[in-house]
Amino acid sequence: MNNLRNSVRLFGKVGMDPEVVTFENGKKKAKLSLATTETYKNQQGEKVRETQWHNLVAWGAQAATIEKFVEKGREIAIEGKLVHRNYEDKTGKKCFITEIVLNEFIFTGSPNKEKAQ
Repeated sequence: MNNLRNSVRLFGKVGMDPEVVTFENGKKKAKLSLATTETYKNQQGEKVRETQWHNLVAWGAQAATIEKFVEKGREIAIEGKLVHRNYEDKTGKKCFITEIVLNEFIFTGSPNKEKAQ
């Protein structure tokens, strides 16, 4: 059960075209967002859609694959781990961010151009 300690599995639509950086040593880093949407009925019986946005990061060969084949609206399933970090922006303000660093991902559905909602 060690692999359950910090494990996230999500299925959703990519919310932006990936931002890919290639470093001097050739290693790649891809950043993208993933939208997961749940639908339920509230107490009044009205249908409610709730979307959560997740920041994803991929490295190396995964980043290269994402660069070639992933675009906004593409459905993917991911497995990764949560990482929390902080930094100071240009004004000196401390910022906190939570990201999911991918261990693996798979394409689901067709590579159509449906937009993430």
